[in-house]
Amino acid sequence: MPIPLLLGAIGLFGAGKLAGAYVDNDDARKINVEARELTDFAEELMEDAQKFTNHALQALGRKKAYVLSSSVKNFVDIFGQIHNVDFRSIAQYDETEKFQLDQSSFDGLRELSKVSMAITDASAGALAAFAAYGAASIVGVPVAGVAASLAGLAANSTLSFLGGGGLMAGATSVLGGIIGAPVLAVLGIFVSSSASRNLEDAKSNKAQALQFAKQIETGVSICNGIRRVAYMLERILMRSDPLLRAANESLRKIISSEGTDYGNFSVDSKKAVAAAASLAKAVKTILDTPILTEDGKLTPESIDTANSVRAALPA
Repeated sequence: MPIPLLLGAIGLFGAGKLAGAYVDNDDARKINVEARELTDFAEELMEDAQKFTNHALQALGRKKAYVLSSSVKNFVDIFGQIHNVDFRSIAQYDETEKFQLDQSSFDGLRELSKVSMAITDASAGALAAFAAYGAASIVGVPVAGVAASLAGLAANSTLSFLGGGGLMAGATSVLGGIIGAPVLAVLGIFVSSSASRNLEDAKSNKAQALQFAKQIETGVSICNGIRRVAYMLERILMRSDPLLRAANESLRKIISSEGTDYGNFSVDSKKAVAAAASLAKAVKTILDTPILTEDGKLTPESIDTANSVRAALPA
């Protein structure tokens, strides 16, 4: 082949390779942009889910603390004035079967009422911990140590994450191991010497981005579940609190007119005592019930308890 023709063929071959490389690089850029947009959108969804779930837990914690320091504490003070209470007799007059107050439950309420102000004055994170892990998490903790104990619970991986812990925080997994630190490479236009390698890297990034988005979708779903249960429990407390307040007022009137000896109460008064005791036990059940396990999973008993208490409350 004459030299001019050979050079022309080489030129055409080189131009073809350059054109192919340009196409590959352009495809790689587009795929990487898609991958980056996908991960950014997924992270935004997760951040919103974190924020709203944390707010829901804090709101439930504040409501628990308020009810504990007001209507529950008042019930303990008033009910504690009544002497010779026969809890078996209370059960006889109690129309509900699931929420019958006994001496142990009343003692538990009394102990909780002693630390009510410490909980009320605790930080937002501590209130979220009180909502997430229930009153059982501070049983036996001295009053002076309640806030610190709840703050310590708030520092665990799940609550820390819900409070704003970043997705990129090392390899620490949260929410029961569902969400882990993403393994995505830095996305963008790669400056590799091989255009085809750039394209393969971009395809790999896109695949990892899709996998990450699926993890985020699961995590968002878990957060939404936690938030729904928190809202449900908060609404039940909002409904039961005025009922317990009214019951407390009934107990005050009974004591004022019939004294403090339960044995001398009329049948109607004993029924009123039973109704107040049942409400107090239902509220205590909500205060006690944890939403999360230690490894960040939603507890099944939280939903069951919410449904049971809601069904037992007067219409």
